[in-house]
Amino acid sequence: MPEHDPFDLPEGDPFGPHTLPYGVFSTAAEPGARRLGVRYGRHVLDLAALPDAVPGLVPAPHTALLAATTLNPLMAAGRPVWQEVRTAVRTALTDPAHRTAVAGLLRPLDEVALHLPFDVADYVDFYSSEHHATNVGHIFRPQSAALPPNWKHLPIGYHGRAGTVVVTGTPVVRPHGQRKAPDDAAPTFGPSERLDIEAEVGFVVGTPSALHAPVGLAGFRDHVFGVCLVNDWSARDIQAWEYMPLGPFLGKSFATSVSAWITPLDAFDAARTAPPARDVPPLPYLDDSGTEPAGLDLRIEVRLNGEVVSRPPFAAMYWTAAQQLAHMTVNGASLRTGDLYASGTVSGPEDDQLGCLLELTRGKGPYLRDGDEVTLTAWAPGPDGARIGLGEVTGRVLPARDVPVGGDA
Repeated sequence: MPEHDPFDLPEGDPFGPHTLPYGVFSTAAEPGARRLGVRYGRHVLDLAALPDAVPGLVPAPHTALLAATTLNPLMAAGRPVWQEVRTAVRTALTDPAHRTAVAGLLRPLDEVALHLPFDVADYVDFYSSEHHATNVGHIFRPQSAALPPNWKHLPIGYHGRAGTVVVTGTPVVRPHGQRKAPDDAAPTFGPSERLDIEAEVGFVVGTPSALHAPVGLAGFRDHVFGVCLVNDWSARDIQAWEYMPLGPFLGKSFATSVSAWITPLDAFDAARTAPPARDVPPLPYLDDSGTEPAGLDLRIEVRLNGEVVSRPPFAAMYWTAAQQLAHMTVNGASLRTGDLYASGTVSGPEDDQLGCLLELTRGKGPYLRDGDEVTLTAWAPGPDGARIGLGEVTGRVLPARDVPVGGDA
């Protein structure tokens, strides 16, 4: 047994037996060998080694899933398998009969390298906080209605770039692009001068769906494997010039940071809450009035260079993740294992609950400088007073790099 008992968690640890998030790690001894792990306090349980250490604990058909180098095979296996594996992991970590065998599988968190935990298939970003959308509308369109006419009828979203979803800790290089202020005669080109963050919550699809087979509100639990934090970095000056009329492109596609840990959706049962009251009745496929509450009471914290600048409440989101999934597929679009969709910026009604610098500074800045580091953390209420943790998302801004000009390679 190690000198510090890894099973003895501090009171209130958000990564206790009710959380058990999944990730992918490697060790200094084998940096090229990636393995599935589950976070438990400040340790990582080696899932690939669990079936041999405690024979029979993991059902035999599932052991191959734990030997994969990414979460995708486990996610694709479906909710009954997710539940059986989760039960086995919790038993391994909480049953005293298994402590001796399991202790050797627990590696200190600060001695492993963490990787992007799943292969991202598609990425969709929504715009589902009424407070955020209203604030942005007032900033960008002070003489017009803050919300566009469709906003309360459907969850607005756009398809992003899956290839630039990066794991926490990956540096974010300041992007180049075209910019044009309202009074400028012509656009200019250069590094973004209004680099921003967006504190969001991401949902990771496990079970795929067939083409032309929409997923209803009741299918949310069967298709969504887990939840993670997302920082959708945004170049506001590039975005403002390019998104007329189609929407975000280069101002968003340079980097989207996600946690190294995916917390299972089932861990949030005690955090389920009703969404805010809606003054526009949703169309039938989005009408959740007769379903279990699909909002989540997640408490997010945003730190800039170590200082807390905001605490956005996810419970205030107007559109839920179940409604977003239903809308995303209602036209017959299919889901793939590894699809990631994000909530959009999370903001609340108070000045200290705003999820981006655009709102926090009323559009006046300052925005991110080179060297700035942003960290998102979050937790939710769990059973019996426990806390359910989401893995942090951290990124540091690096200076812009040179861009090829003319005939340069």
